[in-house]
Amino acid sequence: MTDSRSPKQHYIDEMVKARGYVLDYHKYLANADYEALMATNNLIEAVYLNERMLDRRTKELLFIVSLTVMRAEKHHIKSHIDVALSLGLSPTEILEAIEIALPEAGVVAFQHGFEAWCEAVDAEPLQPSAMAPAASADGTGE
Repeated sequence: MTDSRSPKQHYIDEMVKARGYVLDYHKYLANADYEALMATNNLIEAVYLNERMLDRRTKELLFIVSLTVMRAEKHHIKSHIDVALSLGLSPTEILEAIEIALPEAGVVAFQHGFEAWCEAVDAEPLQPSAMAPAASADGTGE
């Protein structure tokens, strides 16, 4: 049986197999500038997909932390969390990696990655059992 897919379609399908995902820009670049997609993907393969000293699980954690610190789009962070989970990392291991963003990048960056993590793992919030008194305009609660 012959493969009737175009070279571009075949390439992006192989990207999904290798990575476990593709981003929107990959899809558009495949059509708009196939050579640029191949060049950028070759770099990603060399530093991310090919195992050298670091294994894929470790690289996923590093990707998640760096994307969190950079406040990348939530779906981008989540795509790497999904891959990390598929590689056998636990939700707690991934959360611990995201928490590394706190001392260096601050709470706002952490919250961004944490929201992606919550969605990826279907985290359950713990609701307070009683409502706190509303603060007054002067901040005293009276």
